[in-house]
Amino acid sequence: MGLFSVFQKRAQPQQVAVPVRARYDAAQSSDDRNHWAAADAFAADAALSPVVRRTIRNRARYERANNSYLAGISATLASDLIGTGPRVQMQTGSDDLDRAIERAFFDWTWSIDLPGKLRTMREALVTDGEAFALMVNNPRLAGVQLDVRLIEAEMVATPTELMRQTVTPEGNTVDGLEFDEIGNVVAYQVLNFHPGSNYRVNNLQFQRVPAASIVHWFRPSRPGQHRGVAEVAPALRLFGQLRRYTEAVCAAAETAADFAGFLRTNSPAAEIDEVDAFAEMEIQKRAMVTLPDGWTFEQLKAEQPTSTYAMFKREIVNEMARCLQIPYNVAALDSSSYNYASGRMDHQVYAGTVRVYRDELERVMLDRLLEAWVNEATLAGVLPAGTAPFSEWNWSWQWDGREHVDPAKEANASETRLRTHTTTLAAEYARQGKQWDVELRQRAAEVALMKELDLFQDFTPEVNYGGTLDEDGDADPEAEEARAADGYAAPQGARDEARRGLEWRREYNRGGTAVGVARARDIAGGRSLSLDTIGRMVSYFARHEVDKQGQGWSPGEEGYPSAGRIAWALWGGDAGRRWAESILDREEAAA
Repeated sequence: MGLFSVFQKRAQPQQVAVPVRARYDAAQSSDDRNHWAAADAFAADAALSPVVRRTIRNRARYERANNSYLAGISATLASDLIGTGPRVQMQTGSDDLDRAIERAFFDWTWSIDLPGKLRTMREALVTDGEAFALMVNNPRLAGVQLDVRLIEAEMVATPTELMRQTVTPEGNTVDGLEFDEIGNVVAYQVLNFHPGSNYRVNNLQFQRVPAASIVHWFRPSRPGQHRGVAEVAPALRLFGQLRRYTEAVCAAAETAADFAGFLRTNSPAAEIDEVDAFAEMEIQKRAMVTLPDGWTFEQLKAEQPTSTYAMFKREIVNEMARCLQIPYNVAALDSSSYNYASGRMDHQVYAGTVRVYRDELERVMLDRLLEAWVNEATLAGVLPAGTAPFSEWNWSWQWDGREHVDPAKEANASETRLRTHTTTLAAEYARQGKQWDVELRQRAAEVALMKELDLFQDFTPEVNYGGTLDEDGDADPEAEEARAADGYAAPQGARDEARRGLEWRREYNRGGTAVGVARARDIAGGRSLSLDTIGRMVSYFARHEVDKQGQGWSPGEEGYPSAGRIAWALWGGDAGRRWAESILDREEAAA
C-alpha cells in the first residue's frame, strides 16, 4: 500500500454547508394581510410627522372633552401622580438651613401654583403625548421672580418656510427642536402665537429658546424619537366605540319606551274591524278606551340594554385603561368586583408606574427647576448668607403618600420592618409623604407636653425602651443592669399568662400601664428579675386583689377580659403571684 493510498483513506469527506431556513408565521402573507396593510418602515420621527401628531392630538382632545371616562381617567392620573405637589427635602448638614430653604422653596412653588401646572402637564401627556414649560421672569412675583409658563405642543414647531432646511452643517431640526452634531437639543423654536388662536398675525414668527430655559417632558417608545404622541392614541377608537354603543343602546331603549303600545290581531280579515296599518292615535293618560273588534293591545318589549351590556362596558374600559397603565377599578372608580387581594395586587403595579413617572419628572424638570430657583434666590438675597454652592447640596423630593386600604395591617408591617432593621424611619415616613426629622421633632414636643400634663401613656414600651421602665414610666438604666445580672426567672405558667396578657392588650387595647407591659415582656421572655422587681410584683397583686370582684374577670361574663383581668395577666397572673410570694418569703426567711 503506497503512501498516497494511506492519505486517501484518512481523508475526511468534504462538509457541505446547509443553509438554515427559519420562518415566522407573523411574517407570512395570509388572509389577514389587510390587518397589516398600514405597517411601515418609517423612522421614529418620520412616523410621528407633524400631520400625524396633530391629527391624533386633536382627536384625543375632542374625546377627552366629550367622554366622561377619558376626562375622569386623565384627571385621576394627574391627581395620583402630583397630588398636592412635590416638596424638597434638603440635606445640607444644618437643620436650620434645611428648614429655611425648604420653607422658601415651598412658598415660591405656592406663589406660582407649581402643583397645578404639574397636574396640567400630566394631563397633557394623555392627549398630547408631551408637555412644554418655559422658565420665564415674572416681575409681578415678590422675591424670586422665576416663573413657569406652560405652552401647548403645537407651539413648538418649525415654521413652514424653514421646513425644507432640516439638515445643517451643525446638526438638524425636527419640528421645532434644534440639535447639535452629537444629538443634544440646543434650542427650541417656539411660535409667537398659537396656530389655532384668534391672533394669527404672522404664523411664521417664532422665538429661538435655549434648551436650558425650557422643559420638554415626553416618553419616547422608540430610539431616535424626539416628539411625543398621545398616550391614549392606541385606545382612541375604543373610546369612540364605547360612546357609539352606549348611544345605540339608549336609542333602542328610548324607541321601545316611546311606543305606548300597538294593536295586533291573528283573526281573519272578515271577522275584525278594519284598521289602517301604522296609523297613530293619541291616548290620554289614565283613560279607559275600547279596542276595535278582533284586535288586542300589546306593548313593545324593550330588548336593550341586554345582560351583556355591563360586561361589554367593563371589558372595553379595561382595554382602554391598559395603555395608560392603570387598573380597571381606578379607571372606572368601581371596585365592586374586587376582593382585597386582587385590588391590592393591581394597585401595587399601578404604584410602581407612579414611582417611575415621578422619577422621570424629578430628573426632567424638578432638579433643573430647583437649580434655577437657587440661582435666582441667591441674587434676590432669599437664601441665608454663607450658604454652600448648589453643587455641594444634597436633596430629595417628597410626594404625597398613598392611604392604605387596611391601615392596621400597614402599621403592623411597618413595625415588623423596623424591628427587623429592613427599613428606616426616613423610608417609612417617606411612604406617607412626610419628613422623618420634622415628624420626630413634632412627636417629641407632643410627648413632652403630654408628660407635663400627666396625659402620656406609652402603648409600646417594649419597642421604645426595651422593657426597662421605672415606676414613673421613664427609662430605667438600673433595670437594664438588673436584667443582665443573676436573678430570678419566672416559671412557665407565669410566662404563658404574661404572653396572654400581651395578646389581650393588643387585641382589646385596654388594661395595664406602660410599666405593666414592660413587666410582661420581661416575664414572657424569661428574663431574670431582681428581688426588688419581685417585691413590686407582690405589692401589685396585693393592691389589685379587689379587681377579681369586677365584671368581666371570669370567662363567660360580659366584657371578658376586663381591663383588670388583662393587667393581672401582664404581671404573670395567679402563677406569677404564687411564684413571687414564695421567692420573697424565702429571701426574708433567709435574712
